[in-house]
Amino acid sequence: MLPLVQRNELKDLMDTGKVVVVDTMPPAYYAREHLPDAVNIPGFPYEEAARSTDELAPTVLPDRTAPIVVYCANTPCRNSELVGARLVSLGYTDVRKYREGIEDWVAHGLPTQTTTG
Repeated sequence: MLPLVQRNELKDLMDTGKVVVVDTMPPAYYAREHLPDAVNIPGFPYEEAARSTDELAPTVLPDRTAPIVVYCANTPCRNSELVGARLVSLGYTDVRKYREGIEDWVAHGLPTQTTTG
């Protein structure tokens, strides 16, 4: 189980640029809405989470010592746990999870971004 970060702490880290946020939703969900400046490493379908993390992490997370927070939709969502655990196994040293996910973020009126192609 990954260490947790709470919404207010995550927002403070984001505001000061001291964290890399990883959205673990499928690409279409990420494109529609994600936390500001988040990168995307899909953790769904679950059986492909490790492969997508192995493929994408070296590019989107080049610094294995950077503070990283993974998140997905909500508390029951497993994407962030799968991607986060894989990042730890790949040697990333500071990985935490925002367990409540984007649903909590949006419910508290915090900003999101979309990606247009």
